[in-house]
Amino acid sequence: MRRKNTEKLSDILSQVLKANHLDKKLYETRVINSWPVVLGENIMKYTTNIYFHNKKLYVQLSSSVLRHELFLAREEIKNSLNNHVGAAVVKEIVFQ
Repeated sequence: MRRKNTEKLSDILSQVLKANHLDKKLYETRVINSWPVVLGENIMKYTTNIYFHNKKLYVQLSSSVLRHELFLAREEIKNSLNNHVGAAVVKEIVFQ
C-alpha cells in the first residue's frame, strides 16, 4: 500500500541538514575531499593543509612555484570545485 504524502529520503535529509545548519559544513567537507579529484594527485603531493575560514578556502603548499601557478588559475579552480560539489561554497581561494 502506497502512502499519499511520501517524500524522497534525499529531500528529507536536505531539510534536516538545513534546519540544523549542517549543510554548509557538509559542502565544505565535500570541497576539501574533492581537491585531489579536481586538481589531481600530483598537486596533492605538494598540498600540506586545506581548511575553510569565513567562506574562504585556505590551501597550504610546499612549493612556491606551484603556489604561483595555482594563484594565476584560482578563479578556474574555484569554479571547478564549486561545480564538482554542486553548490557555490568557495568564495575565494587563498594559497599559503
